[in-house]
Amino acid sequence: MAPFLRSPPFPHVAPSAAAISAPLDGVEDGHGIWDDVLDALVAARVGGSFWGRQPAPARVLVRIGTPIDPGALAGLMEDQIGLLPGKGQAPMPGRMLPADCDPWWMIAGAQTLHASEQDEWALVAGLLDVPVIGPEGRRIDPARLRAETGRRIAGARYRDPFTGRQTDAATAIRLLADWRRHLDGNRGIVAASGMAFWKREAIREFLWDGAHSPPFQSVSRGLRCARLARGALAIWPSRVPPDTVQEAAAQQVPLARVEDGFIRSRGLGAALHPPGSVVVDRTGIYYNARAANDLETLLATHAFPAPLIERAARLRARICLAGVTKYGPEAGRMLALPAGRRTVLAIGQVDDDLSVRLGGAGVDGNLDFLARVRRAEPDAWIVYRPHPDVQAGHRKGHLSEAAVLAHADAIDSGAPLMELVQAVDEVHVLSSLTGFEALMRGRPVTVHGMPFYAGWGLTRDLAQPSARRGRRLTLDQLVAAALILYPRYLDLQTRLPCGPEVMVERMTDGSKPPATSLMRLRALQGKIRRFMTLSAEYLHG
Repeated sequence: MAPFLRSPPFPHVAPSAAAISAPLDGVEDGHGIWDDVLDALVAARVGGSFWGRQPAPARVLVRIGTPIDPGALAGLMEDQIGLLPGKGQAPMPGRMLPADCDPWWMIAGAQTLHASEQDEWALVAGLLDVPVIGPEGRRIDPARLRAETGRRIAGARYRDPFTGRQTDAATAIRLLADWRRHLDGNRGIVAASGMAFWKREAIREFLWDGAHSPPFQSVSRGLRCARLARGALAIWPSRVPPDTVQEAAAQQVPLARVEDGFIRSRGLGAALHPPGSVVVDRTGIYYNARAANDLETLLATHAFPAPLIERAARLRARICLAGVTKYGPEAGRMLALPAGRRTVLAIGQVDDDLSVRLGGAGVDGNLDFLARVRRAEPDAWIVYRPHPDVQAGHRKGHLSEAAVLAHADAIDSGAPLMELVQAVDEVHVLSSLTGFEALMRGRPVTVHGMPFYAGWGLTRDLAQPSARRGRRLTLDQLVAAALILYPRYLDLQTRLPCGPEVMVERMTDGSKPPATSLMRLRALQGKIRRFMTLSAEYLHG
């Protein structure tokens, strides 16, 4: 018999690598399973095939082969009776359900379940307090079902698939809960458009919903597919035509916007390093301050229970200790700062990036931003830090040395960024993620635009804040939403969905995919572009 707590059948991972449990012989009772573990199980809705499909609910569920009084079905229409695969032929009319349904979904919408006490679905029903009618026609005592669930959980050994080490049932439930949240976030996505070809393997893994990954299609075909299937189209916003949002609205097709997460990889996206983290947003996207999005809604409304805040605090401490940033731990030589003078770090960005266009609050690129920093800090010693994609020659936003030094006192592109952040008196950003990373390290941050972390009482905001952000948050509430609840992560080694803690450990220990020929070609292309830009500056004085 398969353990009650088990892993989804991830198609891109060997079952032995993904396995979170295995049967344990000789366990007769569940005395080691306490009520808080079972309560956590109910809250997480894991156990059984929780990744399975979610057809329309049925009022009565019947395991084929379970005797049933015909009177129990009186007055019900055929589609209100859900038949679960079992031994023998169905003794009554009803709607045959797939074998791999999500039992939590189906039972939560049912009035009764007809099955035996040992049936896995009966265990779920007992936890959800949905009546289970046994073969004798009487309701099975929920306490007996709860005890049986305890025995099932105690009857397995558990392992951490990321380390291979033994763990306990409570830890397994927390991991399965993260997997459930990841998979549930992908339900209903039936096609994907605008994904760069070098990201597609990772995107397939990120968007797998427990049964399939969406096919990659053109926008027009993807919209048609989503409309016919009454599902959603996943898009990479910067790589689809500008009228995609309007066209989707006209066809009543929901969009799921996909973007890089905030702890991404050990290399630049512009250098073709595949993402280890993405966000999938069903209402907007985090960098567009002009409209609501899933992250903003989390920040504005989530209850943030104490265990989540404690987890966020531990995660923040680990990130700061490890020196992890969006692209991983850094190396380089620290910049010398003047003693006895106020120092300010101004973070450059990519001029045509959507986060600048939609979250820049009217600031017109890096030069305008830098001039505003000088006006806000007339007596400070200002160091300007170019964006790494711009510095590598891949993106727009390069400023000549003369243009920078008209407003700043120094240019830095080699110091460890977080060491520099912690050394200056204040960090100024337009909408850069560096502002969020500086907040995590307890540094004062002045924001000229309206990034996701502004407007919550944690930053000095020079732009008019959105009325949707009237709530004051703690730093760890911000971290919990932005790094735990909103993104998805893939372990660089196992390719399993993971939590941010695993991603941070992998980035700290140096784990990364091997460099490909495309990565090497992209790096060379960037060097050539940068050489041409600097040569043109030199020739024109």
